[in-house]
Amino acid sequence: MGLRNKGGGRGRTRALVPAALAAGLAVIAAGCVPGTDGSGAVEGGGAGGAGGVPDPSKAGNVTLTVWDQEVRGGTNAELEQLNEEFEEKYPNVKIKRVSRSFDDLKTTLKLALSGNKPPDIVQANQGYPDMVAFVQAGLLMPLDNYAGIYDWNTRYPNTLLNLNRVSADGKQFGTGRLYGISQTGEFIGVYYNKEKLADAGIEPPKTWKEFTDSLATLKDEGELPIQFGNLDQWPAIHNFGVLQDQHGAAEARDTVLGRGDGFDNAYTKDAAAELADWIDKGYLPKDANGRGYDDAYKQFADGQGGYLIAGTWLQADLKKPMGDNLGVMAPPPATAGGNPTTTGGQGLSWSVTSKSAHPEVAAAYLDFITNEHAADVMTENGVLPAVPGKAADAVDPDSPDGQMIAAWKRLNADDGLVPYLDYATPTFYDTTSAGLQDLIAGKTSPDGFAKKLQDDYGAFMEKQRGDDAGAEPAGS
Repeated sequence: MGLRNKGGGRGRTRALVPAALAAGLAVIAAGCVPGTDGSGAVEGGGAGGAGGVPDPSKAGNVTLTVWDQEVRGGTNAELEQLNEEFEEKYPNVKIKRVSRSFDDLKTTLKLALSGNKPPDIVQANQGYPDMVAFVQAGLLMPLDNYAGIYDWNTRYPNTLLNLNRVSADGKQFGTGRLYGISQTGEFIGVYYNKEKLADAGIEPPKTWKEFTDSLATLKDEGELPIQFGNLDQWPAIHNFGVLQDQHGAAEARDTVLGRGDGFDNAYTKDAAAELADWIDKGYLPKDANGRGYDDAYKQFADGQGGYLIAGTWLQADLKKPMGDNLGVMAPPPATAGGNPTTTGGQGLSWSVTSKSAHPEVAAAYLDFITNEHAADVMTENGVLPAVPGKAADAVDPDSPDGQMIAAWKRLNADDGLVPYLDYATPTFYDTTSAGLQDLIAGKTSPDGFAKKLQDDYGAFMEKQRGDDAGAEPAGS
C-alpha cells in the first residue's frame, strides 16, 4: 500500500515499475514473464525442480502462522472467509492469524522476522524501508518458482509483479526476484457525501477546478469541506501525493522510481503551497495534526464533511454507515473527460519468510487468497481486488463499489497511478511524514518542505549512483 490501510506505501531506484498497469486487468497476455516462470529460480526457492503443484493435504499436520494488517471491516471479512475455506479444503492445516494495525505491523515485523520462530507468512510494505531491507537481511524467500507453478505471471500484469521485486544484489526495487504477491488494488480517491454536496448545490465535480471551487462553496455553507486527520502522520502523505499528482504526475512518478529530477522543484512546492492554503482557508480541520485517521473517517461517515481524500481500503467501512449516500471517484482531471491521476498501486505484499518450515503450504495459501475465487470474495465484501473477477462485472455501476471498480479500471487503462512517495528512499517515510506535519502546523514553508525532501532523496540517489557505477541504465 505506500502506506496503506494505513494504509500502505512503497519505492525504488531505476525500477521498471508502472508506466501502465495495462488496460486489460481482466485479460492479461499469457506469455511467460522472465523470472516468473521458474527459470529464474534460486536454490532454496522451496518448490523443487519437479514442477508439480504443491499439495498441502500431504504435508501432515501444519500450523501456518500468518501476520497481516487487514484489520478493517471489508478486508478483515474477506480474509476470515478465505482462511476458513482454506482450512476446510485442507483440514490438516491450521492458520494461526496475527492481525495488527499497519503501524503496529511496521514497528514489530523486523524483530519478529529476525527471531528464531518467525511467522510463515507476513504482509510486508513494498519499498526500501521494509521489503528491500528484509531481502537484504535474508529474511524473505524468493518466490519465482511458485510464480511459475501457479501462473502468477499470467494472473497479474508484469507492472504489478514488479512492485514486489528486488534485485539479486538487494539494491534495486522493482526489478529482479519476486518476493511476494498482493491481494488488493488500491488508489487514493475522493469520497463524497452526496447529500452534503446536493444541499450546497454542488454536482459531483468533473474537473479539478470544479472540485477546488466546491471547497469554498462548502465552507460558505458552514460545512467542513474535507475531513482529515493526521495524528498518525502517514495520512498527509496521501493527501499531499494527490495534490502533487495534479501538478506533475509524470514527474512525480519518475522521481519516486529514481529517474526524475527530485523534489526541489515547482510541482512539489506548488502542491505544498496548495495544502498549506487549504489549512489557512479552513478547507481542512485546523486540528488535523491532533486528529486520528480512524476518528476522521468515522466523522466523515457520520456526516461531518463534504469530502474525504483517502484510500479505497476504507470503502467497506464507509459504505456500511453511509450506504448509497457515499460516492467515490478518482481525483477529477484537469479537463472534463481527461485522464485522471492519483497515488496508488496495490496492497501490501504477502511474502513467505525464509525460515518458514512450510514454504510449499505457505505458497499454496498465497495462491488461494489471490485466485479468481478470492477476487470475487473480495468484491462481495466491498474490497477492490488487484485483478477484478466476474463478480466485479456484476456490480451496479452507480453504486459506491461500482464507482470504485470503474475508477480503478480507468486509472489502469490511462496510466494514471503514481507510486507512493514513501517508496523513494529507505528513510523517506519518516522524512515526508514529519515534514508534512510541520507544513500543516505552519512550522515550515513550501520551499523548506521541498528542500527537506530533496536532502533525503538527493543523498540516497548519490549513494545509489556510487553503488551502481557502471550499471546498465534502467529500461535498457
